[in-house]
Amino acid sequence: MIRRVMSADWLKIHGKGLWFLVGLGPLGLVAMQALNFGLRYDYIKQEYAMDLWGALLENISFFVPVALYLGSTLICSLMANIEHQTSSWKQLLALPISRVAVFSSKLILCLILLTISCVLLSAGVLTLGLVLGFGTDSIPYGEIVRIGLWPYGAALPILALQLWLSLTFSNQAVSVSFGLILSIGSLFSIYLPEWVPLGWPYLAWKSLQPMFYSISGVLLGMLLLLPGALHFARKDVI
Repeated sequence: MIRRVMSADWLKIHGKGLWFLVGLGPLGLVAMQALNFGLRYDYIKQEYAMDLWGALLENISFFVPVALYLGSTLICSLMANIEHQTSSWKQLLALPISRVAVFSSKLILCLILLTISCVLLSAGVLTLGLVLGFGTDSIPYGEIVRIGLWPYGAALPILALQLWLSLTFSNQAVSVSFGLILSIGSLFSIYLPEWVPLGWPYLAWKSLQPMFYSISGVLLGMLLLLPGALHFARKDVI
């Protein structure tokens, strides 16, 4: 059942700008650091001569949470707005398909799109380092993969909330405004207590136990999906 719903959702997202967003986030981060390192190339090579790859990863890591929160917000919002704009919820939910299947389909599609975006980020970091001439002998493949995927796991609670809000409110200003506030707030998350989920994507990279925050994000995201799915399933008018 979910497979049929997902097939329909795949067709719906064509021409809606979602694939543009998937590439915009990682490419934007890489382009920003390309400009940063390009303008200060001689200084950076001298200052971080012992670990140029580490310097590149450190500079990018600060902005990864912002990109994740904005990406989650816009992807979930655009995904839900396809149904809101065409007023097709009644027709869709009148089909012999459970609402949980509809919710799950959109969730899985959002997860796939964000996963692709995170993989593109890791690939972009690797490409940029090679273009800048950082060398191939000391490429930290594990860290490059980690910067794309571990903060993503830690950001799943926000994705769960954004999907819930996007599907619940036809006016996407609610979910988008909430996402923008979280994105800006993530820049200051280093000052928050470690138990606040807003800072988990950064801690999933910077802390001494990064995997703890990534796994915690996955678990909390799964917990938040339950009330979201139940609310969607029981809501009378959408």
